[in-house]
This record gives sequence, C-alpha cells and structure tokens, in this order.
Amino acid sequence: MIVPEIQPAATPANRVILLHPSDDVGIARAPLEPGQRIAVRGLEIAVRQPVPAGHKVALRALAPGENVRRYGQVIGRATAPIAPGEHVHVHNLSFEEGSRQYRFPEQERTLPPPPDEIPVFLGYPRADGRAGTRNYIAVAAASNCASHVAQLVADHFRGRPLPENVDGVAAFPHADGCGHSIGPDTEQLHRVLRGVIDHPNVGGAVLIGLGCEINQIGRYLAELPRELLEGFTLQETGGTPATVEAGIRAVERHIERLAALRRVEVPASKIVLGLNCGGSDSFSGITANPALGVCSDLLARIRATAVLAETPEIFGAEHLLVERARSRDVAEKLLAMVASYRQYLARFGGSFDDNPSPGNKEGGLTNILEKSLGAVAKGGTLPLMEVADYGERVRGPGLVFMNTPGYDPASLAGLAAGGVNVIAFTTGRGSAIGFPTVPVIKISSNSALFSRMRANIDLDAGPIADGTAAVEEIGRRIFDFVLEVASGRRTASERHGHREFVPWRIGPVL
Repeated sequence: MIVPEIQPAATPANRVILLHPSDDVGIARAPLEPGQRIAVRGLEIAVRQPVPAGHKVALRALAPGENVRRYGQVIGRATAPIAPGEHVHVHNLSFEEGSRQYRFPEQERTLPPPPDEIPVFLGYPRADGRAGTRNYIAVAAASNCASHVAQLVADHFRGRPLPENVDGVAAFPHADGCGHSIGPDTEQLHRVLRGVIDHPNVGGAVLIGLGCEINQIGRYLAELPRELLEGFTLQETGGTPATVEAGIRAVERHIERLAALRRVEVPASKIVLGLNCGGSDSFSGITANPALGVCSDLLARIRATAVLAETPEIFGAEHLLVERARSRDVAEKLLAMVASYRQYLARFGGSFDDNPSPGNKEGGLTNILEKSLGAVAKGGTLPLMEVADYGERVRGPGLVFMNTPGYDPASLAGLAAGGVNVIAFTTGRGSAIGFPTVPVIKISSNSALFSRMRANIDLDAGPIADGTAAVEEIGRRIFDFVLEVASGRRTASERHGHREFVPWRIGPVL
C-alpha cells in the first residue's frame, strides 16, 4: 500500500489520496464539490459530483463490467459508465465473489531475529508462563439461568475499596449455556468460558450455575485448580440469596490471596495483542489499520504476538494472508476457516457482503472486498505464523489469525478466550465497546471522529490522512501506548466501565 505525503493546504494535487499506482479511484481527503479540480498521475480532473470525505472518485473512464481497483486490488466491477471525476460507490460499483488464485508459500517462513534488547512492561507473571496486564477476579455464569446471580455477586464489590493490585471483580453474564444442540456449539461455549476464567488477566474466578443446565460447572471444576476456581449452583446451594452469599465469600477469599501480588517487570514478548476493527470507514484502511499493522510487526520482531480476527472481514483479502503464511499447512487452515464460514452463512441464506453496515457505507466502504482489503492491514507485513479457531488458546509468537465473526462483542470474546491480554480496536465511525477483563485501546481513523468522541478514543491516526504524520510514526505511538496500558494505564473503555461480553452461538436454540 502506498500512502503519499500530503500537504495540509487544499490544492488539486492533494485533494485525493492515491493508494496504489494502478488504482482507478482516489480517496477524497475532504468533501469534494463539482467543479473542483484534482491532480493525479500528472493529469487534472474536474470533479463532476459531490464526493463525501473518504469516498471514492474515479480517476479514469470505466465501462460497465470493467474491474475497479483500490489498494492495487479489484474491489468490484462498474455497473454503469463512470466518467473521470464521478463519485464511485454503491450506485455504480458491484460486489462479486469471483474466484481467486492463491500463491502458497514454497518453503517454511520464520520471523526475523529478535533485537538484543526486549522492552519490558509491569505485569503479573502467571504460573503457566503467561503474563497478565490486569489482575481481576472473574464471576462467570455457566448459563443464562445463573447470569443474574453472577452479576449480583460482582455488583456487591462495585464501588467498594479493593487492594491496590486487584483491578476489580468482573461479571460474565450471558444468554447461553442451555437449550443448545450438544456438540460443536456446546464445546465452543466451554472453550470460551474456560478461556476467560483461565486467563492471564484473571487471578481467581467463581463459576455459578443453576444446576440442571447443559453447561455443567463440574467439568470446569475438574479441569482447573481449586486455587483458581470455585463453583456453586443455585439448586444445591439454596437458591438466589444463599448462592449470592457463597459467591461473595469466594470472591473475598480470592481478594485476600491476590492482595499480595505486585506488578513486576515482564518482557514485552509476553504481550498478546488482539486486533479488531469496528465502525470502520474508508480512512480505516489508510490510517488506523496500517498503523496498527506497524505495531503488529514491532511486536512480532520482539517475539510477542498479535492476533488478527473477524473472518468475514478478511474475505476478498485472504489471498494476501495466504502469500504470507508460515507454511502451506497454515495457509490451507486459513482457507478452510473461510470455506467453513461461507457454508455457515449459506445455511441462513447469507453472504459475506451482508457485513458492511449502513455506517460503513456512509463512511465510504462500498462492499466487503473493499472493507477486507483495509482490515487485513492491521496484521502488518510479517509471516502469518498460526491459525486458531474461535476461542482457542493462542500460542504465538508473531501474527496469528483467529476465526471469529465480524460482530465486535463476539469477536472480542473469542480473542479474550484465546488469551489476548490487550486489545487494539480501530474505528472510523466510532465505538465505545470494552471487555470485562481485557483493556481495549480505541484508535480513530480520522481526526473528526477523534474530536467528536474524544471521551471514548485513546489515540488518533487521522494525522496520517492529513499529511502531518507518517504511518510508521503512528504505529510506533500505538506500540508505546500498548506497553503503557499493559503496565496499568487505563483506557477510555475502562474508565467508562464498558464490560461487554457476548459469546458466539453458532447452533440452533432447542
């Protein structure tokens, strides 16, 4: 991807951003009006229609059926004659799945040698070799039938003084755990709940069930050490009041034990950064996502881990990840995830192109191909080392892909269950989402959003589009901020108490 240096003054030469020399469209830095002139590749073009900021303007004449390129990649076909200077969007650009040629790696790829010195952060080393960026006590529900009680237990401690190094008591209520078809769906829920309980940011946990649900607490109690997890059911403990009281006493025991822990220096190779985007716009693939990709590469170089997610939002760009895969086996596993997701959508009559939301389209993204080509930039440029299914434990180091929905709460739940201890979340339209036990860093793709939702955004990548900062500079800034957050700095979503938790349910309700 090529992001030219753009001067702040509005002149024909810098009114649009050209991302690749072969592109048929430019991206409007600011709203364009009819009659204004743009200069690209040595030619001046008169703007024919209003073009909102972030939207596409044609740089050459396009005939119906002709491929249209952005990022040097095909994003669709023209559905009508398009003249230079016209607005290119849903009214004249189609979505077609098409077929792709994949270039598989011919030999095993490795990460570059690590530097002599690895930066550190202040974290909590865990017995299994991972490191926490937070020190929470989790109160999880085995099913919806116990979710109210789990929430009551956690609410008991809200606003109460806790030891300095206990970050809080976090509830994990949800709508699942019973009425499932037994098989992949119940196994996936178990994987997610176990992952958020047995997590580097969790020092102790309480699991509460009703008692007769499909998702029995006994399995978790048998798998995890008693020091980490205590469990109760309403049916055996004596109903709601007695179970709330038992849960509170269990949390207090965890607090007493965890109060002695202190943050210590931990190598930054212990960072496992989840990568997510939500409320994307056209600038996301120009500013915030490529900058986060720089951060991902910096992490990989020090043998830390970055986890790219959202399978619907790599569709149409998966060939770029295949080319970068560590091995043919990793590439084939990635393609199997995409194929499986396509089958999942087909069962409900859906399409990958159902993914772009009205807000995405208002922000200039016409279809899923265009959205995905910008979204994969979060993963940087180094080899794809591993592919994990939803909520599976991530091993690392380097770039990992996890099969998750594009729906942000469900995607974050899968990433957290996989063990990410920080999440970086890019947005062009705005997002306030957080997670109960994992800090979520918000990065805006444009400075207008940063100004409008300053209370919810931690970092602004908008200066890249303004020409006042380079992608590498913002990427380094994100990397440094990740280390600060890992050491205890609170993110905007944490300060506002965002604790969204939505496991991905894939099967029918019985």
